[in-house]
Amino acid sequence: MSNDERILPDHPLEFIRKWVRERKIRWAYHVNMRLKDRFIPREFIIDSVDSYEIIEEYPRDKYLPSYLIYSHYQNRVFHILFATDVKEDNVRIITAYYPNPDEWQEDLKTRRSSL
Repeated sequence: MSNDERILPDHPLEFIRKWVRERKIRWAYHVNMRLKDRFIPREFIIDSVDSYEIIEEYPRDKYLPSYLIYSHYQNRVFHILFATDVKEDNVRIITAYYPNPDEWQEDLKTRRSSL
């Protein structure tokens, strides 16, 4: 699929939350290893759905439009990169990580400038 054929969700945050709640999630091959290494259980991602906030948008990402999500669960803040597949009605989790304070401002939602 070329970037020109991509379908963006009308309401990306609602789209992501809907499919997470309905468990229509595809986990990218490498994400399971990454989550284990980073001590982010799948339950954190699923159970924190109400706290999701879009902090960056990548409409022309490599395969599907994607969104970087800020989330928190049990006082742990983490980011999740979701790809949205409107045609197949699902989301794909590409990666998740704990934000590095050297790269993110105090709110952990805004990247520090790379000057």
